[in-house]
This record gives sequence, structure tokens and C-alpha cells, in this order.
Amino acid sequence: MRIGILTGGGDCPGLNAVIRAVVRKGVGVYGHSIVGIRHGWRGLMDGDVVELDREEVRGILPRGGTILGSSRTNPFTATGGVEAVQSTIEAERIDAVIAIGGEDTLGVAHQFGAAGVRMIGVPKTIDNDLSETEVTFGFDTAVQTATDAIDRLHTTAESHDRVMVVEVMGRHAGWIALHSGLAGGANVILIPEWPFDIAEVCERLRHRSRRGETASIVVVAEGAVPLEGSMTLKSGAVDEFGHVQLGGVGTMVTEEIKARTGFDARVTILGHVLRGGTPTAFDRVLATRFGIAAIDAVHDGAADVMVALQCGEIVRVPIGDAVGTLKTVDPALYDLATVFFG
Repeated sequence: MRIGILTGGGDCPGLNAVIRAVVRKGVGVYGHSIVGIRHGWRGLMDGDVVELDREEVRGILPRGGTILGSSRTNPFTATGGVEAVQSTIEAERIDAVIAIGGEDTLGVAHQFGAAGVRMIGVPKTIDNDLSETEVTFGFDTAVQTATDAIDRLHTTAESHDRVMVVEVMGRHAGWIALHSGLAGGANVILIPEWPFDIAEVCERLRHRSRRGETASIVVVAEGAVPLEGSMTLKSGAVDEFGHVQLGGVGTMVTEEIKARTGFDARVTILGHVLRGGTPTAFDRVLATRFGIAAIDAVHDGAADVMVALQCGEIVRVPIGDAVGTLKTVDPALYDLATVFFG
């Protein structure tokens, strides 16, 4: 068979491990041909493909990012995009496509799967918000990076009696904020699932100050929203999947804290730092397992399924089930975290 592989959406530590695993088993064990599709769905629209063999994937296991490049292109919103994808698949004689991505990338894969294109999905998102899998690769690396940053900010906060606000990624789900905040000993954690009252946040910080604890850490997910009427957030541009460009809530929370309490407060926005760099050992192993499972699924004739981690085992689930509902933070876990607030 001739199998295409693409990476879509934001880059993520562990992508290259998946590509390597698919090529090593697909070519070395099954004898298939693997075609790398450049820049996600845009590459299938433009016919931008490259042959992949053992030499092309040598040494990429510890590298962050993706050797294939990525984009947030949506063929279903681009004029002639669907026809262009189908034309490339036919011209390149591609029998199946392995799509590595999050909700948007796999949502497109599911649509093409419904149209008769053999699609196998691999879950990828540092946000950890895909359903049907216990965890996505990239999440562990992002949490560790955020935790390291919070550990360092504690010493500055304590040296200057400051409130340090740390903004991390997390559009609809607060997994990174919650896990890194818990691991890093944050005093307040704000996540998208629970709108926050800025007055309550400030009172928690005042309470700490009255106890003589003048240094505090506030971790806020980029998608966190205030209770209606408590403060106003700005909205940004919209991408091809209809998502508003986020970022800036950390700065606004910081300014509100300064204005309402008089405390010295500073913000650190980690942003894309969380996506980059070397994947952790956990993410390398999980991504490798996903890659092997994906090429096995293609070889077995499966279609419109995503490989997933459930109870420690790699299984196959319908892509539609994985992208139908986002996996958000369990209220019980957030309640656990609130024990350490203030």
C-alpha cells in the first residue's frame, strides 16, 4: 500500500516520534510506501508530498516540532479545497491517510472518512482535551515545562513580595493549568471550565498577605473567562476553524490585581514555549506506541478510527466519538486543587 501521513494544527512534542514509528514499521516490517504530506491539509490541497523511508526519519525521535511542517488549513472552508485533496490522493495513488492532530485536524479526517477516504487518526494536543483517550502526547511535556517555569517564578515572587501571574495554554480545557498549578504549588488556578470572580481572586491574595504570605502564584489558562460583569476581555482574530485567537487574559488579570489590591504583580506568558523543545520520555513512548498502532490499523484495513490510550492499552475508537465532545477537567479534580488556594 501507499500511505500518506500528515501533521495538522499546532506543533507538539512527540510528533516526530509518531512519524518515525509509522515509517519504521510501515516500510521495514510491512513493506508499504510512506508519503509525507507537507504542512497538514494544505499539503494535500497543494500536492506537496515527499517520500519517507528509514533515512528520512533517522535521529528525529528526540526532536520537537514536526519534520513535515504543519498548518491550520481547513479544506472544507477553502474554495475547491475538498476537490484538491481528492485530486492529490488520486494522483499520488494514496490508499490511506494517517492524520495526526487534535479536534480540528481529526474533525476534517472524519469528514473525509465519511466521503470514502480511508483515514486513521492519531490524537495530538498539548491541551489534552480529546475524548476517548486518557491522555494525548505532548501534554506531559507541556506540563513539565510549565511546572519548571512556576518553580523558578516562586523564588522571584518571594524575593520581591510579588504576585506572579503565569498564563499557560488551554483554550477550552484547563488541564495544563490545573496539573502545572498543582505540581508547582500555585495559590490560585483559573481555568475555562469555571468562570472566575476577580474580586474573589483578589480577596484570596489579601488573605494570604494578612497571614504574612506576601508572595503568590496565580496560574491562568489562556481560555479562562471571568464571571459576567466582573471584568472585560478582548477578543482577537478568527482562524479557519472559527477559533478566536486567545492570549492576554494573564495581563488583564495582573492589571486588575494591581488596581484592586495595590500589590506588586507581574505576568509571565509561557505561550508557545509549552509547544516546543524536546519531548519527555513519557511522550516519546506514547507517541511511538500511537504510531505503531496507526500503521497496524492501516495494514489491517481499518478506516475512520483513531488510536487511543485506555486503561494502559492502545485501542481503536471511531474518530467521530473522539471529536464529538471535548474532554474537560473533572470537577472533583478542580475541587482537590482548591484546597491549596489562598
